[in-house]
Parts: sequence; structure tokens; C-alpha cells
Amino acid sequence: MISTALIRIPVGVVIERRKAKSAWADVLWRPVSAFAGTPVAAPWTPLGADDEVTLFYAGEAVIELHRTETTNYRENLASGVPSLWVNMRPTTSELPYELLAVTADPAEGEAFTDAGSNLVEAVPMPLEIVDIVNRFVATHHVERPFVKRQRDRQESPSSKSDRDSQR
Repeated sequence: MISTALIRIPVGVVIERRKAKSAWADVLWRPVSAFAGTPVAAPWTPLGADDEVTLFYAGEAVIELHRTETTNYRENLASGVPSLWVNMRPTTSELPYELLAVTADPAEGEAFTDAGSNLVEAVPMPLEIVDIVNRFVATHHVERPFVKRQRDRQESPSSKSDRDSQR
């Protein structure tokens, strides 16, 4: 499939494994941060650990910015806490998750949750990416007026028969 993105931003994702305080799970996984660029580390390289938490570099994804989504990007930036949404799918291999996508579009981030077993988490948007998205919105956003559509008035069968009987 050919992408219609005008800008593609490579990002790396950091995920944590935390000991669970639960009878149903030994560990909990969640994305905790993203950064602009691509490190030389291989996916699933451990980054640090303590007794409860281990951090891993989960891999690289690409944020795609589309001209048609500038309203969503602008709302994300204006939220006070700009975020990226990370989507990871459970695997059947030795690695617990596969990094699928990262987006700056809140609507797309919400849509990621439709695949019930995927791990989807919002993480803070790095300042470098905030700057890129801000410039993209400033360059490509077009204000579109809201137009409320008029509903077609349909007659109910009873009102039509009443009208016909009055003739």
C-alpha cells in the first residue's frame, strides 16, 4: 500500500516489564516512552533494571503525518500533554510483543484499541516531535467550516394516509 504521508518521523519505543502484584499475572508490560530517531541497539535490548522494573528498547516505528489529520494533531498539541499512541501486538515467540505502530493522531490511537488483545498506551510526545508536528500543522492545516446537514423530512405512512383521506 502506498503511503499518503507528507512527513515520516522514525521513532524508537521503550517498554517496561514490571513485576505484577496479582494472582493472575507474573509481569505487566507497557510502553513508557518514545524518542525521535533510531538507535543502533537491536529491538528488545535491555536498557536498565531494578528489583521491580526492567526497561527494554522495543524497536523502531514510523509516525506518518497526513494533511487530512491536522485538526487531530492540533487538538493533541493543544491538550497540554501532547501524546503518542503506541500499538503492540502479543506474539507467540520468545519475545512477548511486536511493535506495530506509533501515531500522533488521537483518533487513530483510539482506533488501535479495537484489536482487543493489543497493548495500546499513550506516552509523552518528545519535544523534538512536538516541534515537527507543530510546523506540519502550521504549514498544512486548512480551517474547514462546520456545515450542519439538513435531514430529509420523510413522511410516515400514517401521515401520508391522513393527507390522502382529506382529499
